[in-house]
Amino acid sequence: MPEHRVKILKNVFLSADENLLKLVDIQFSDSIEKIIDRTSAKINWQETNTFEKRKKIIRSFQQTEYPSEVKIYDGEFFVVIPGGIDSHVHFNTPGFEDRDDFEHGSTAAAFGGVTTVIDMPCTSIPPVTNKINFNIKLEALKNRSLIDYYFWGGVCGNDFDNKLNVEKQITDLSEKGVAGFKTYLISGMETFSDLNEERILQTAKWVKKTNKPMAVHAEDKKMIFDRSAAAKNAGQIDWRAYCAARDEQAEASAIKLLVDIAQKTECRIHVVHLSSKPGLDFIREAQSKGLQITAETCPHYLFFTQNDFNNKNISSYLKTAPPVKNSIDREALWQGLNDGTLSFVVTDHAGCNPEKDKSSKNFWEVYGGIPGVEHRVPFLFSEGFLKNKLTLSKTIKLLSTNVADYFNLKGKGHIKKGYDADFALINLWKGKEINSSEMHSKGKYTPFHGDTFNSIVEKTFLRGQLIMNSSGETERSIGYGKILQTRV
Repeated sequence: MPEHRVKILKNVFLSADENLLKLVDIQFSDSIEKIIDRTSAKINWQETNTFEKRKKIIRSFQQTEYPSEVKIYDGEFFVVIPGGIDSHVHFNTPGFEDRDDFEHGSTAAAFGGVTTVIDMPCTSIPPVTNKINFNIKLEALKNRSLIDYYFWGGVCGNDFDNKLNVEKQITDLSEKGVAGFKTYLISGMETFSDLNEERILQTAKWVKKTNKPMAVHAEDKKMIFDRSAAAKNAGQIDWRAYCAARDEQAEASAIKLLVDIAQKTECRIHVVHLSSKPGLDFIREAQSKGLQITAETCPHYLFFTQNDFNNKNISSYLKTAPPVKNSIDREALWQGLNDGTLSFVVTDHAGCNPEKDKSSKNFWEVYGGIPGVEHRVPFLFSEGFLKNKLTLSKTIKLLSTNVADYFNLKGKGHIKKGYDADFALINLWKGKEINSSEMHSKGKYTPFHGDTFNSIVEKTFLRGQLIMNSSGETERSIGYGKILQTRV
């Protein structure tokens, strides 16, 4: 059967700023061709925020008819958003694929309303630190992703130690089109070691020439190493010792250094997975002075506190670096999302085999990582928008639009004419309990197991094709995803 060129996604609510909605139909092929307003009136979320109110609103609209040659998808009066974009994932292909891989990670993403990811360079083997390794990764991903993808380049201490031409590697990767450059102030990876203060300053000068961001894992290495050594020597092997070693001051100290480097170099610096109020305060102050420093946070920092480590059912699953902090930090991060200090919400998706990597009684030896790409979109709608911590429009920006604009992702992040037909349909009238056994990533575990998110991703479209359908049949499978280009 020939594929329909013209398609219509009908009966969908589109964000019309703040908490306003408008009912539209969307005409598309692989890109968006037309937004068809079904009414000139805008609907406030409060007018349709219950099942009964929604039924009443639906009855007030007449059904539209289209020619038989047009392929119709009924949006069932759900909210349509631009496909989610997660700019911080570790899908590990090629590399540590016993923990996760692009087939599983990209499928989990589609089930989570995500149509594009930017994969980190450090958990690839070889790491994406030069153009040869970039090409190896590019080749390894052929026909292995359900969704579109993009790469971070990386800068690691190993290459400085081996006296490689790091400046040329950065230039070459920039010409290859990487999103930016990831580095660490503290790293536990032998294949991707961290940079000291001198090296990170030099790296910022080189990255500045590319006009791309330098993303940094920001924790103070000396502070953490000294505290960790003292705790281990004292036989302290529980979560408290780990969290004390990597507290909010360790993060703030590293961010203070990065602010200084941003001032000296004018490099665009992006702090990944921010976890603390002191760190956030340094970033807010730097932004007020006009410095090009941005930050992201993750769902676990917005939901859990260190009290949750007392729950033995999730304690090891909750381990990350940096660790979650306290309630004052959690509330500050929500405020940072609201006032624009934080640019977007990502997952730092990093799965593993929990039986192997999350089972040690010595917390120092527990693998630090959460496979979160499947849960980010419903989480932020449930815990942000539906709990009045974020407006609807801000929620969407934090999940997609801001990321696309920050990284200049061509055709992504907006529901506008000419953009890719990437959509996620969100049911805000129905909740679902999170069950780790139903996850689509390779490692089926999450600290959110047993929690209920009051929103559901019903369908996901990528470039006009249905790639996830909660009720069944889809139109594309693994291999449909492709590498992206930046917007000129």
